Amino acid sequence: MRLEGKHIVITGASGGIGEQIAYEAARQKAVPILLARNEEKLRTIAQQIERTYRVPCHYFRLDVSDIAAVEAVFQQLFDQFGAVDVLVNNAGFGVFRYVEDIDFEEMEAMFAVNVFGLIACTKAVYSHMKERRSGHIINIASQAGKLATPKSSVYAATKHAVLGFTDSLRMEAERYGIFVTAVNPGPIRTNFFQVADQSGEYVKNVERWMLAPEQVAKRVVSVMMTPTREVNMPRWMNAGSQLHRLFPSFVEKVAKRAFFKK
Repeated sequence: MRLEGKHIVITGASGGIGEQIAYEAARQKAVPILLARNEEKLRTIAQQIERTYRVPCHYFRLDVSDIAAVEAVFQQLFDQFGAVDVLVNNAGFGVFRYVEDIDFEEMEAMFAVNVFGLIACTKAVYSHMKERRSGHIINIASQAGKLATPKSSVYAATKHAVLGFTDSLRMEAERYGIFVTAVNPGPIRTNFFQVADQSGEYVKNVERWMLAPEQVAKRVVSVMMTPTREVNMPRWMNAGSQLHRLFPSFVEKVAKRAFFKK
């Protein structure tokens, strides 16, 4: 029971893999602390966790793009719980558009949540973890952060930024006993695509390859408080990303039709 009694903070915990990570962490007797904008959904999830797993579960309303709110909520967490053992930066969203159709308000919102919000939450816990010389920061990135494809230029840019930040942070944090992990999943069967893919074409084309959120959550929780550099799912998709890094022109030529299936 490596996680028993540990305080696990999860952003974007009102649905999808954030919700499933909360369930899995509670199953391992950790204490989930749920953060998201939808307080009603958080309340329902927390009540279900406490009934099912008999562990405390706390929740706070937070829009991670509001930097002042991030600082205030995390200060409240430290005042109330004393420590954050694991931070899962899961909040994020995407919109799939061709470059000529990019909406600048959507672009700013994606960077505000996916990048700046993630960094703000990390900064909020980092000095405390550094003082304790213990902790784990898990950043949910994407295979899109390794291999950008058409119609996802801005979303991929945010996830490339997350991976760059994570790689740098990992080297800095190692000196203080803090673990840093990037999680790079492919498409997951969640409501993410209700916003990202309003036409439904992408989901229709890739549905058979989509990951179950429960599957991803179990993998994320399994590496908590371990020195795991990256989690890549599914393996075949990560192999494609690695091949692209070595032979970009070849992969883009061979997989061109597949890349445009959005």
